[in-house]
Amino acid sequence: MQRRNVILGGVALAGLGGWALTRNQAGAPSDNLTSLPGAAHAQTTPADLDTSSITDMVQGNPDAAVTVTEYASFTCPHCATFHNGAYKQLKADFIDTGKIKFIYREVYFDRPGLWASMVARCGGPERFFGIADLIYKGQSEWVRAGEPAMIVEELRKIGRLAGLDNDTLNACLQDATMAQTLVAWYQENGERDDISSTPSFLIDGKKQSNMPYSEMKALIETALEG
Repeated sequence: MQRRNVILGGVALAGLGGWALTRNQAGAPSDNLTSLPGAAHAQTTPADLDTSSITDMVQGNPDAAVTVTEYASFTCPHCATFHNGAYKQLKADFIDTGKIKFIYREVYFDRPGLWASMVARCGGPERFFGIADLIYKGQSEWVRAGEPAMIVEELRKIGRLAGLDNDTLNACLQDATMAQTLVAWYQENGERDDISSTPSFLIDGKKQSNMPYSEMKALIETALEG
């Protein structure tokens, strides 16, 4: 699959002003790139941003000998399939048992994926995976909600369902600096780990593409034995 670099332009309320975008594993290109009405634009470039403020979302044993890192987009249907199925097996077999450290890192192929990430992160690390679960469960509905404002409202509904109030959600979605920093963080991660499709995994430091859970389990068990 051809990889295209993401170029950060102006960031607005739940919107970006200029992207050259990659595609997710399903091959669906980004569209509808106009900013929402009334949004304030920021002009900071990725080189100006300190991405150390972005926290990795982690589950399992932080001191485990084996780390599994997932790169995923909230708008990627293959990622939703993984999280609604194989991830639950992974969690039961290896995360909840403390055998591995699991890191989830967002990939931004389009603006809705960024908005979803901002909502998921709005509740902090303690709520992130619960909100992410709701976002993936409802993916087929909110990604097809229509205009950008309608997509954002559907994501707000998910946030409210998770216990976040409107003021908190609006503050998160209005945070242009956070949006830009998240994109810069994704760029750094993606370039370092050569991420070109989602979901992608690093299992014990080795990049793997999407696979049946039986194959993933075997790779993790081999790493644990090593």
